[in-house]
Parts: sequence; structure tokens; C-alpha cells
Amino acid sequence: MKDQLQNLLIKCIGDLIDQGVISEMPSKIRLDHTKDRSHGDYATNVALMLAKQANVNPKELAQTIIKQLGVAEFIEKTEIAGPGFINFFLSSESSSSVINEIIDSGKGYGVSNIGAGQSVLLEYVSANPTGPLHVGHGRGAAYGATVSNLLRTVGFKVDNEYYVNDAGRQMDILTVSIFLRYLELSGEKVRFPDNGYQGSYIKDIVGRISERYGDTFQIESTLVFDGICKDGIDGGDKESHIDELIARSKNLLGADFKSIFEVGIESILNGIKEDLADFGVVFEKWFSEQSLIDSGLAESSIDKLQKSKHVYTKDGALWFRTTEYGDEKDRVVVRDNGIHTYFASDIAYHLEKFERGYDKVINVWGADHHGYIARVKASIAAFNHDPEKLEIILVQFANLYRGGKKVQMSTRSGSFVTLEDLRNEVGNDAARFFYILRKSEQHMDFDLDLAKSKTNENPVFYIQYAYARISSVFRQVQDKGINFNHKGADLSLLLEESEKTILRELNRYRGVIETSALQYEPHQLAYYLRDLAAHFHSYYNACPFILEDQNLTQARLSLIYATKQVLENGLHILGVSAPDSM
Repeated sequence: MKDQLQNLLIKCIGDLIDQGVISEMPSKIRLDHTKDRSHGDYATNVALMLAKQANVNPKELAQTIIKQLGVAEFIEKTEIAGPGFINFFLSSESSSSVINEIIDSGKGYGVSNIGAGQSVLLEYVSANPTGPLHVGHGRGAAYGATVSNLLRTVGFKVDNEYYVNDAGRQMDILTVSIFLRYLELSGEKVRFPDNGYQGSYIKDIVGRISERYGDTFQIESTLVFDGICKDGIDGGDKESHIDELIARSKNLLGADFKSIFEVGIESILNGIKEDLADFGVVFEKWFSEQSLIDSGLAESSIDKLQKSKHVYTKDGALWFRTTEYGDEKDRVVVRDNGIHTYFASDIAYHLEKFERGYDKVINVWGADHHGYIARVKASIAAFNHDPEKLEIILVQFANLYRGGKKVQMSTRSGSFVTLEDLRNEVGNDAARFFYILRKSEQHMDFDLDLAKSKTNENPVFYIQYAYARISSVFRQVQDKGINFNHKGADLSLLLEESEKTILRELNRYRGVIETSALQYEPHQLAYYLRDLAAHFHSYYNACPFILEDQNLTQARLSLIYATKQVLENGLHILGVSAPDSM
């Protein structure tokens, strides 16, 4: 119905352009569902937008537009509100027509072609493979996967990508951590470094190394630690301590250092992939940072920037002139020791992304990466690509609460709650739903007790219970031998206020999907489904669906069947199941 009204408005504005009342068509005519039923079903601000063109006040132009619209069967009446908004009240017949549209479309209801097949590369999660995913990564995973589903639903072609940071210092720290635990397992006395990765998963990796290589990497610990500067807790410098351990380990192990690393990265990355797959998060591509180095792209990208005078030398290091593109200061891309920075890999990676030819590139980053936005966009502009094609969405951290108390976590020390732990405790459905209940840029508190509860206060349970209740009604229909046929239903019999409310909500669904997708705000869909479920529960408690009056029975069954379909479609987009019984 919204499409019909939108098309009618476009034709109307076109006619007014032909008449010389308006000079040009606006880029978009907004048509929104009203929040208050007394203001009609839809409202548009088109008269406010075009009043200056028409050289009249908005209310006067609104009257002209209404007159030009003429009579339409699906519009009961129009009103001018406020400074010049036009409110549309739909006829009851047009409002109820959505029922047959939903039932006939089934799982395809809500699908559109707004994206017109535009290609999108969506990168998200991209957690350093230094350990299993924790609850903080889970929010980015749930958010990114849901945005991907929404964009696909409205006609975009989306590829999901995980950027694997498998190069650089953090990987060296991981490898040294594994090596030192390996020596411990072999009976050597080891003072484990403050900056090492201390989680129990490191010992699991050591077990795999021992199975594969036996005592191949056995070295006396004194050879590793002699002459190494003191660690932080011993009154030294923990950063220098770990760096010297890395250099010593590489020297002692030679090519075996890489062998240890490869077992570690393989183990952790496989665990991440399995964890995400079990969470319903699937990537089309896993892009290796190391591949940028091996292919020479990281180095050639910096060379290109040097030749174009975007990079200069200072204090023995290479600096990128990011301030020329709005960054607060220039950034180092190659340190004075000749080692490329993380930013250098980012430059090469985004150049490679843009050269793949996507219409839109979206990065979902943790909020702590806010400072990277300007510099990454600067690199894109320096290579003569359009930085506006890159959209960066920041996702805030998630705090866990159990029993009203915050769960303390530290990734490096290994005292954190993994995504797998969370899923095992509350289930995939609750995890997926709770993670997207807030705007991505807002901090979120994840209440574990609420997520596990089977009460109306738990929104995902509340929505699934509505779906299960409707399924139960149709099992009764089948048991009673009633032949449900929505095609022959007299929908004009849906006169109860609760029925009109549900009809209004069903008519909103496609608009909610569109807005949620284009604004990258899956929480809008989550709240819509919660509201629809609430309206259904009220209806369920107030009105019987199976009556002696077969005509009214068919009408009400049609209404709740359409409600069931919309709940299912929406939950599917959110990555949440729709159980037939609970």
C-alpha cells in the first residue's frame, strides 16, 4: 500500500511540474508511518520540501497537492497537519489487503529491489586471531550478519569478509606464548611474560604441537631467558621484555618459529570459523593480512604513495601526509627499523578492496578504532578513489551482567567469557537478539539472567512465544477439521480495535525493513517484532479465533496467519529461530 501511495504522490508532483507549480522533482519523497493512529496511516513532508520552489507557504501547497491527487479508492481521507504535513487515512479495505499479500508472498514478503543489485563488501568481526572470540566480538558478529541479511532483503548483493590479522607483532607474541608453554610442558622452568597470552587455549595448542612435532622444539629455558631485560612486574619494561623474547626465540628456533606459529594460527582460526558458523555467521571470504606482505602489495602501496609525494621521510621513518586529507596528524607507515606499521597493511588492504570494484564498501569496527577513520579515508583519496564509498560503522563494547553484577574480563590474562560460553549459557537466539537491541554506537549491557528467562520481560522469548501461540491455533484448526482458506475470507469483518492495530502493524513491516537496512539499524526491526508480538498477545487474550461464525473465523485466522508469517520473516533476518512450540 505504501508503494501505491508513493507512486500516486510521484505522479501528482510530476503533474504539478507540468503545470509549472513546481520546478523539479525532489530526489526522494518521504512517506512515513504515523506514530499516532489519530494522525492517519501515513504522513509526508513533501509540501514543506517544495514550498520554496512553489513560492507559497507549505499549507497552501499541501492543499494544492491534495486537490491534484484526486480520488483514490484506497484513501479514505487526507488532512493537513502542523506547518504543512499531509496525513493519509487508508480505507479499511486497503488496510486489510496486506493480509493476502503477506500470505501469498510467504517467506518473500518484505523482499524488495531498493538496492537494485548494487554490490556491497561488508567487513566485520575481524578479531585478531590471538585467541577464541569473546563476548565483545559477538556483538560485532551479530550486528554485521544482521545488517548483511537486511541489505540482501532489500536488493543489495552483499559479500561478507573477515580480515585476518595474521601478521605483525601480536602474532609474534602469540607464537612466543605458545613456545614458552611448550617448554613448560617439557619440564623447563619458565617465567611466563606479563605480555604473553595466558588463556588455557594456549595449552591446548601446545598439546597439538606435541602430537605433531614431539620434542623437536625442546630448548633449555636458560638459553631463552639469559640476558633478556627484566619484565614489568620485576621492575623492568614489559614491552622491551617481550620484544627481546621474540627476537631470541626467532634466533634459537629459526624456521621452527614459523612452524609453531602455523599450528597456533590454524588452531585459533579454525576455532573462530566454527564458532561463527555455529552462531549463524558465514563469510564469503577470509582475507589474510600476511597475503598483502607475501604478494608485495603492502610494499608497492607505500612505493606508490612515495612516488606521488604523499609520503615523506622524518627521523628515519616514512610518514604519510594524512593531514592533507583532514587527519589530525601525519601517520607513520614504515618505522625507523624498516618494519611496516599496521596502518601500512590497512592502506594496502583498502586499496585492494576498492580495486575489486564494489559499489559500496562497509567496515564494521570496534569503537576503539574511531581514530583510524580519517587516516584510512585519506589513503583511499590518495589513490584517487572516492573515500565516500567507504562507510565505517562503529560498534561499542558489550558488558555482561550476572546477578546484577558486571562480569570482569581481560583478554590478555585469559579471564574473559568466550562467545561459545555465552551461546552455551543463553542460546544462539537470545545472543543474536540481545546483541542488536541497541544502536551500534551505544554501549550495551547484556543481562544474562534476563536472556535466559522465560518471561514476557525477555523480548526474544516474548516474540517466539507469539509465533508458537499462532502455530498452536493452527494445530487446533487442523484437529477440528477446519479448512483454512484466506482467499475466501471476508476481511471486512475485522472490526475490533485490536484487529485494526495489528493490520496497521502489518502494513508497517516493509517500511521497517527498508529503514532498518538503509540506516544499518537492525534494532528497529527487533523493536517492531516485539511490538507486533505484544499486539498479538493482547488480541489472543481478548478474542477467540475459532468460532461458530465461519466467516469471522476465516477472517481472524487469516489475520493471525499473516502475523505469523511476518514474525517468521523478521526473526529469520535477525538470525533467530521461529519455534512452533515452546
